[in-house]
Amino acid sequence: MSQPLPLISHLLELRTKLLRIVASVLLVFIALVYWANDIYHYMAIPLMQSLPASGTMIATDVAAPFFAPFKLTLVLSFFLAVPYILFQVWSFVAPGLYKHEKRLVVPLLVSSTLLFYLGICFAYYVVFPVVFGFFANVAPEGVQVATDISSYLDFVLKLFFAFGLAFEIPVAVVLLCWAGVTTPEDLRAKRPYIVVAAFVIGMLLTPPDIISQTMLAVPMLLLFEGGLLAARFYTKKDDEVEQQDINQ
Repeated sequence: MSQPLPLISHLLELRTKLLRIVASVLLVFIALVYWANDIYHYMAIPLMQSLPASGTMIATDVAAPFFAPFKLTLVLSFFLAVPYILFQVWSFVAPGLYKHEKRLVVPLLVSSTLLFYLGICFAYYVVFPVVFGFFANVAPEGVQVATDISSYLDFVLKLFFAFGLAFEIPVAVVLLCWAGVTTPEDLRAKRPYIVVAAFVIGMLLTPPDIISQTMLAVPMLLLFEGGLLAARFYTKKDDEVEQQDINQ
């Protein structure tokens, strides 16, 4: 491990990393803002395809037609800049890590990014059609379905974050086992409780129907099993042995 830097040097380095992160998001946003309305239209396709022939989307706020696409583009810019953001975080903390810690961090950064993107894609292409189809079909007779564009944006962003975080389960399992909080064997013993918890979380994050609830719970359980497999190859005991070899 390299020699510790003075506090001021750490703060200056942190400021540089933060400025680079902000600049990366702004650059992506500037590149995308011209197509903000097109991006929002693409985001609204799952809802528009589920609405009845008379259904439509509306803007109840005067500035909503401008701010809703603007907000979506800004969030999308952050999502697209995540790999560079994580690289900046990695370059800041890497000098203070041991070799065995770096061996864990790099795969986790890459896998957590890919899993977050996978969760967003799963929500958009698989969950949204089911969710919005359910909402459109349960509307009482005589009720005109007209979704506000700002409310729709807030709803889909919440689902994006929910599914993106839910798909981080393998990373969480590996970290818990590496930190010594639990072991793969203990988690396997608690599998029945985890199955129940997955379906409860699916019930809370999706509409009250068994189909969409299962569509979130089943991937979470599969990802949990994947996390157990990955945790077998990197444990706290392995790190302690390696650290003793380094000290010797």
